[in-house]
Parts: sequence; C-alpha cells; structure tokens
Amino acid sequence: MELGIGIGWRPEIADEVEALPGIDWVEAVAENLCADHLPASLTRLRERGVTVVPHGVSLGLGGADRPDPGRLTALAERAALLGTPLVTEHIAFVRAGGARTASPVLEAGHLLPVPRTWAALDVLCENVRIAQDSLPVPLALENIAALICWPDEELTEGQFLAELVERTGVGLLIDVANLHTNHVNRGEDPATALDELPVEAIAYVHVAGGVEKDGVWHDTHAHPVTAPVLDVLAELRSRVSPPGVLLERDDDFPPAAELAGELDAIRATLDAGRAGAPPRSAEPSTAPAPAPLPASGPAGADAVRDRVAVAQASLLSALVAGAPVPEGFDHQRLGVQSRALAAKRADVVAKVAPELPEILGPDYRDAFLAYARTRPMSAGYRRDALDFAEQLLVAGRPADNAARRRLTYWWQDRAAPRPPRRTTRLARAARSVLAGR
Repeated sequence: MELGIGIGWRPEIADEVEALPGIDWVEAVAENLCADHLPASLTRLRERGVTVVPHGVSLGLGGADRPDPGRLTALAERAALLGTPLVTEHIAFVRAGGARTASPVLEAGHLLPVPRTWAALDVLCENVRIAQDSLPVPLALENIAALICWPDEELTEGQFLAELVERTGVGLLIDVANLHTNHVNRGEDPATALDELPVEAIAYVHVAGGVEKDGVWHDTHAHPVTAPVLDVLAELRSRVSPPGVLLERDDDFPPAAELAGELDAIRATLDAGRAGAPPRSAEPSTAPAPAPLPASGPAGADAVRDRVAVAQASLLSALVAGAPVPEGFDHQRLGVQSRALAAKRADVVAKVAPELPEILGPDYRDAFLAYARTRPMSAGYRRDALDFAEQLLVAGRPADNAARRRLTYWWQDRAAPRPPRRTTRLARAARSVLAGR
C-alpha cells in the first residue's frame, strides 16, 4: 500500500494542511477525534481523496495488562469512520499499577519505553494479537524515543522489533527522529537498528524535529527537522523505499511556508536515495534464544505479566510519585525524565483547560508543578485539570478573591461527581468564596 508524502493533521494547522501542495495523506491523533463525526477539514480532505490514518497514543500495548476493550473499540470506531487502510499505535506503556501490583493505577501522560526483555516481549506480543483481533484494519506499531534505559536488557532495538514482527505479523511505523533520539540519549546506532529490523514490514515512516539540551535530545515535535534526522531517513532509504513518509509537528507551529520547506527536504532526501545505490538487504537478527518461561499455559503467562507489572509500576512510581529509583536505573536520567513528564502535564493541561493559565496568570506553571510533585496523574488530562483546580480551592487559593471566585465557577461547571467527604470540603470552600469571605 503506497501512501506517499504526508503530514500530521492538527486542528491548529488544519487550514495550512489543506492548502499545502503535494500532500497525499494525513495522520490524525485518534483520541482527539469524536466517534460519530469528523472535523470539517478532515471531511474535505477525504472528499479530495486524501487518506486519513488514525494514530493512537493511549492503548499502552507494552503495558502489563491486556488492552482495555473500551479503548480498542474506540480505535476501531475511528478506523471505520475514516475508512482508513490501517491504524497505528506505539510500542510503549503509558500506565502502571492496579490489581497486579495491589497499588493505585498511575498514568504517565507520556509514552514510556518497554524493557527489551523476552518477558516484556511475550506480554507485548499477546497484547498486539488481542488488538489485531479487535481492529477492522491492519495495525502498525511505532518505535518510541526514550530518555532512559532499562537495566539488564536482553535484546537490541532492532532485534526486539524483528521478533515482534515475526511473532505477530504486525506492521512497523519507523520514526527516524526517535532513532536519532535514542542515538543521542542511549548511544544506540540507528544504522545497526535498521540493519536488524525487517524493513519489509515498514508501513510508513515518521520524521519530526527536536532539540538537544545539556547532552539530552528532547523529541519535542515543536522544532524544525534537523540534518541528523534526515541522515537517518537517508540510511533507511538506502535499505528500502518506504510506502509512506509523514512530517509530524505538534506544537509551536511555524508558517505554512516553513512546513512546505520541511516537506521539500524530506522529498529531496528520498529522491537522493532513489538515485543512489540499490536498496540493501537487512542483516538477519542475531538475537539469543529466549529464556524459558516459568510455567506453561495461562498461569505462566499471568506470572510473566505480574513480573512486568511490578517492574513498570516501580519505574513509573519513581517518575511521578517520588518513590525510590529502582535498582539499575540512572538516577540523573530519571530526574530528567521526571521533570519532563511534569512539564508536559503542565503544558497539556494548559491546552485542554486554557482558562486555568488565564485565571492564575504567571503563577499557573509554578502552581501546577508544585501540585504535580505530590499528585500523580490517575486519569486523563481533563481530570488532571479538575483535580488541580480542586486542590487549589481547598487550600484557599488563589489568594486574589476575584480569581478564586472565577476558578470556583470554572470547577463547578465541569466537575464530575466526587466522593462525599471531598465534595463537602470543596462545597464549603466554594460557598465561602462565593460569599466573599
């Protein structure tokens, strides 16, 4: 299936995307689409014959639990709505805890790396098969960018992807920017990863920008595409002609002319590879034989899931709840990742609830980061925004009475039912504010 050259569709640049020349297809974040109707811009693009691919971010197929049926149903509904030839997701976990660890469920609000171990691969493969059986079209999975490394990994990135494809037949969405990120942050050679993975399984390719700070590459999707990322794209093109290549941009959107220039640079990189040497064959994987599982059958599979669950919950607890750093992890890197997660929470909450930074003014960010240090995210960003506002109100903040009144009205207009004791506390605080006390 040939997709061609595409760009990530975002509401903020919908008009620019429609006007860009030479766009064969677009990708839209699945969770941002309603199940029963499309934004007018996507409808117009589809009427022009532009393919729209839904890109999921919340399944957490690399997590210890089996995929949530409701999330799978939602992704399937969006695939049907779009008439898409495939859907995509990530090789990552996004939440941890719960029944398997007898601990609260924690949400990362971010894509976190799966340990490249045989146990984690077993869990991932079963989760992928469940997802494949639930979706009306083929599934392709994306390699992610990472700041941290798991200790005692048993496979390289390429070997892990090759085994995943061999066991499940899933397609690959190769993000060359993420390969570059992992080169800077984890010392992994992109060329080696490309040599080891089955390039014939590539459904399409992502290209995105980022920035390096203090020796750490941040995959921001808010900066221009850099020459090293295009170099990785050229490496990939020397091995295979990818069916599709897509430019991602999620924030700090530039003028349309700059987006067009980045697309031209992508086309030039692909054309240069097309005119060069013939594609190279991938080297066969040299992964060691898998370690035996502790037992056979469902009980053994659940034991493997339990081990993965404990490991992932320990890591996520250290990142978002101040728990001790698990043995073998780099304390400094976990600190960088923890701060990045809190900063992302603040940024996303400001987007989904723009009234909060408006009401709180310049105090918003510091107030939210202080809240995030003691309150891990246990649901989505909209719930996070409500919990943040509630904590402020219960503490009698903000100090300005008019701002506190506005925040109270905002919370009351949106809050879901709460446990009685907490509701009583907040209602008492709200009544005090509204009475001008």
